[in-house]
Amino acid sequence: MTFPRLPLVLAALILAAPAVRAEGPAGAERPPSPVTVVTLTAQDYPIISILPGRVTASEVAEVRPQVNGIIRERLFEEGTEVEKDQPLYKIEDDMYAAAVAAARAAVTQAEATLRSAEKDARRAEELFGNNAGSEQRLDTAVATRDAAAAALQMARAELRTAEINLSRTTVRAPIAGTIGLSQTTTGALVAEGQEAPLTTIRSLDRVHVDVTQSATDLLKWRSRTGKNTVGRADENVALILADGSRYPLRGRLAAAEPQVQPTTGMVTLRIHFPNPQRILLPGMYVQVELPVARADKAVAVPHQAVIRDRLGVPAVWLVTEQNVIEARPVEIVKSDGDRWIVTKGLETGDRVVVAGFQKAAVGAPVAPEEQGALPGPAVKAEAAAAN
Repeated sequence: MTFPRLPLVLAALILAAPAVRAEGPAGAERPPSPVTVVTLTAQDYPIISILPGRVTASEVAEVRPQVNGIIRERLFEEGTEVEKDQPLYKIEDDMYAAAVAAARAAVTQAEATLRSAEKDARRAEELFGNNAGSEQRLDTAVATRDAAAAALQMARAELRTAEINLSRTTVRAPIAGTIGLSQTTTGALVAEGQEAPLTTIRSLDRVHVDVTQSATDLLKWRSRTGKNTVGRADENVALILADGSRYPLRGRLAAAEPQVQPTTGMVTLRIHFPNPQRILLPGMYVQVELPVARADKAVAVPHQAVIRDRLGVPAVWLVTEQNVIEARPVEIVKSDGDRWIVTKGLETGDRVVVAGFQKAAVGAPVAPEEQGALPGPAVKAEAAAAN
């Protein structure tokens, strides 16, 4: 059995112990205990939250029939790219073609009726003007002409409706994109506005990734920076795929839902990613590295250098210029792999103890040995802030 927290417990006990000077058998002081230290360098660290999310298509169109009928033919290959208005299905159109012919004949008949009514109205007007016809006859002729004109407009509208229904027997793609599997077959009866779609088209040239961010974290970063962190994190968003590999293209924060979910306390953020190779598919689980703030003049401290008391307050042991141990409380912002990002309590040139706690104590002299320089400032912070 292993005890991963034993070094921290021992360090905490050492931190709480009074400063003593060890003496040898003859009363002579023991030589300073060796400790390993790391010399810190302050710099600006970007703070990045790693958030889980799901990929969604930028546009989704469920294709449904707009007329009733039997599917005569499927006109596309499943899983291929289709253009807007491209024919997808053909519905039997005999009845709709007949309806167009009947409507066109009705228009012709209405036009003839209107021409006859117009002649009668002109004749009635001439007779009335020559005092050879009655006013009642004129009124009747004018009313008949107006009714014929209205009947012609109605016949033309019915013709237009019949032509639209005929055109809808060819089901077309409402958007351009990648078409999915067909949910119907040749010979199947379909109905106008049915619940089940015939197929679905998804636009995948650009995709959305919807992630959730704690409203508490947003407020925390805003209070520290004095700015709206969501507004600052609009560019250079990285993506980690489900297999742990990194997506080669960067995304952009496009929008944030202007409300907090009352049951979870989370805010939904939408990030746009280009997807020219169709690597990202709707429903795919991913993680995003979202820049939310920047820690100015912060230092990176190895995890093993931080000691916490019974209340969880973090501190480190420093080696002063006199090579004496000093306890220093710190404020931790985020974790970066095997390091803590500290914004308060430390500065450039400070030497923190990373090994040798067991033989040293606060106030005791030590012999520091430098471990080596820390690597660069690439920060990949965890999603939750360190307390």
